[in-house]
Amino acid sequence: MGTSRWSNQAYDSYAKSTNYRSASREEVFSHRIDEKLDPRNVKVGKGDRKGLQLRESIISEANPDPTPIILGLDVTGSMGEVAEQIAKDELPKLMTKIHETGVVSDPHVMFMGIDDVYAQGHGALQTSYFEPDLRIVEQLRKLWLVGNGGGNGSESYDLAWYFAGNYTYSENYAKTGKKGFLFTFGDEPAPFQTVPKEALKTIFGPGDYEDTSPEASLKLAQKTFQVFHIVVERGNPRLVNESWTKMLGANALFLGDRKYLTDVVLATMAVANGADLKSVIAESKCKDVLKHAFTNALGK
Repeated sequence: MGTSRWSNQAYDSYAKSTNYRSASREEVFSHRIDEKLDPRNVKVGKGDRKGLQLRESIISEANPDPTPIILGLDVTGSMGEVAEQIAKDELPKLMTKIHETGVVSDPHVMFMGIDDVYAQGHGALQTSYFEPDLRIVEQLRKLWLVGNGGGNGSESYDLAWYFAGNYTYSENYAKTGKKGFLFTFGDEPAPFQTVPKEALKTIFGPGDYEDTSPEASLKLAQKTFQVFHIVVERGNPRLVNESWTKMLGANALFLGDRKYLTDVVLATMAVANGADLKSVIAESKCKDVLKHAFTNALGK
């Protein structure tokens, strides 16, 4: 929900006491879907939303102007190493930089684990709570790096959009219209297959569903979130990049070197909040990385 704030001191203490930054991937992450991250168990219990399936970002004294930020991680195959990098290095860096720069106000971060619904079924989506503090690290470590994927030419990135559009609540958006941010990360092409209602029932539990196209899920998520995808480039990514450009246009971003992941996310949020793109690039310490990331926005 988000009633406290990020503390570097608390994070450093946690990292030292758990030794998780030097632990193996098997020691850091879960080996099955955690019940608290299972979309079928998403519930709230207050006010007129009691009993609904929702993850909530709520205004509080500690976070009076919260910004929901969803980071959807591809947890298939080799992409597990990116999730590991984010858990050990990028998340603390990102939270620290957000607070230092004020690029967005009062970040409430949610993680998602994304696999392939056609290969995995239940477990193809995992969702943490929105958290502003050390609890997000603890929840990130509950992710199951499923590792399955499939041979259908993409992963189920659209499940992140579907969840964001149907199962999240932002009090700040409800009161002010301020949108959050949704980033997905992966190395596969944009989703193109309609998700059948039977698959949605498997993931989200009993209910009434309709076959849902990626475009429909995206449109729904875009009502309350600014939606981006960061292509984690491998080999020759031309076809992958083209598919995401077709899906998201300038909101498709390209990352050739993973160590600059935080820089790309921060620059994206700054530009989305009104900063001049060329100025953001010019003032950066990784100009070439950002020029490549924003290829579509720069019209190259």
